Amino acid sequence: MGFEDHLSAPRGLGVLAGWPHAGAAGGAACGDLVRVAVRVVGERVVEAGFDAEGCGAARAAGSAVVELVEDRPFLEAARVTADDVSDALGGLIPPKRHAAELAADALHRALGAAAKDGADHGAAMKDAAPLPPSDNADVENLCLAPNPRRTLVAMSGGVDSAAAAQLALDAGDEVVAVTLELWSDPATDGERSCCSPQAVTGARALAHRMGIPHVTLDLRQRFRAEVVDRFLGGYAAGVTPNPCVRCNGEVRFDAMLDLAKTLGAARLATGHYARVARDADGPLIRAAVDRRKDQSYMLARLDPTLLERVSFPLGGLTKDTVRAVARDAGLPVADKRESQDLCFVAGLGGRAFLRRHGGPRLRRPGEIVDRDGRVLGGHEGQHEFTVGQRRGLGVASREPLYVIAKDAPTNRVVVGTKQQLATATVRLQEARLHRPADQVSHVRLRYHAEPIPCRVAGRDGDEMRLELERPAHAVAPGQLACLMRDDCVVGEGTIGEPA
Repeated sequence: MGFEDHLSAPRGLGVLAGWPHAGAAGGAACGDLVRVAVRVVGERVVEAGFDAEGCGAARAAGSAVVELVEDRPFLEAARVTADDVSDALGGLIPPKRHAAELAADALHRALGAAAKDGADHGAAMKDAAPLPPSDNADVENLCLAPNPRRTLVAMSGGVDSAAAAQLALDAGDEVVAVTLELWSDPATDGERSCCSPQAVTGARALAHRMGIPHVTLDLRQRFRAEVVDRFLGGYAAGVTPNPCVRCNGEVRFDAMLDLAKTLGAARLATGHYARVARDADGPLIRAAVDRRKDQSYMLARLDPTLLERVSFPLGGLTKDTVRAVARDAGLPVADKRESQDLCFVAGLGGRAFLRRHGGPRLRRPGEIVDRDGRVLGGHEGQHEFTVGQRRGLGVASREPLYVIAKDAPTNRVVVGTKQQLATATVRLQEARLHRPADQVSHVRLRYHAEPIPCRVAGRDGDEMRLELERPAHAVAPGQLACLMRDDCVVGEGTIGEPA
């Protein structure tokens, strides 16, 4: 069927209206809107439908998508591109080409909804007794047969994740790519974020260029509730939270591993710079060979039991080698610049984000005082300060002053000298140990900070007290303390208020 045939006799028009596994693209900005829905049973897209508003090209593109994916394997549908849609219509040129892009985007959102539902169903059923074959036959969920050579790769559209995918391809694996859509805010720079709608589109295009099927997981609601809201709540409570650690430990990896199981993938590979070590008790996160890029701190909240199904192919490589892998494979992201921002504040900045989303609970003027309570100045919100901060205090002094504490109940920021900032004892909350306490030899108190020799001096439930071999500065409540045995992560906890 060509363009005119799809326009006059569209396939699937109005089919699956109201079906939950659907996606839409377009709308008010361009006037054209395409909605695609898919019904997936087992490994196949058994039915597809669409609706379209706007120009005739949108209607024809929706019909072409239905024809391309209906009664096809799910992973084959996950390879469909805007070029495929355009080719099915005889080749579209601007401005009609835009309709093919909308239809392809709507399709992938629908496939992502089916994948998420399948993964959620699999996670809910993992501890349940299996259904009898006669009952299970009619369950409509995505579920692919296990394949020991299938690898799910987390792709952000950057060089690290692309290199991880390329290394899996080079190893002969069947690779499927997944990108998490976590945040959408017009005030942020989606091009610099790893989890924005723009990042999803870029990662999908890169995966398809590499010949890899791509799946999108929309976790925006979960991310807002479990990461962003807690991030804002932490600042309101006067601490300095670490959202990336929480996201990895409680959102990203769980969701991707559930999807991996649903897709029959034996493992999840990511572009993190870390390794997996094994001792007599099982696997542990281990620092990367390239210590400048090491991300073991950011992965410290991962449950070690998950590591049996996780691979970090970049852990033994340097950044220069990773770029060379991408360059040799002809990947366009080989020299792409890295973003240094949190994904949900990209291009906006932390302070501006807090002003935009924090509301009146954060925008409360207060006093800057010394340890004796003498007022030295004022502030517009204690959330704009963190323990250890020296610059931007707005306080005149003959000697350098640092933030040494924040008192949320009184809305005061306490400043003092570097000597007053130092501490040799650290209290932890929500502490977890993966190995006995006497195996803890070092603690890393901030991302990229040098590990400090220490010992566990006391423990009461999930509270712990560390004694440091040398005093540390800028120990900020709310940050993660990564407990280490040499270069392996053997536990973690959240830094609490000083004793």
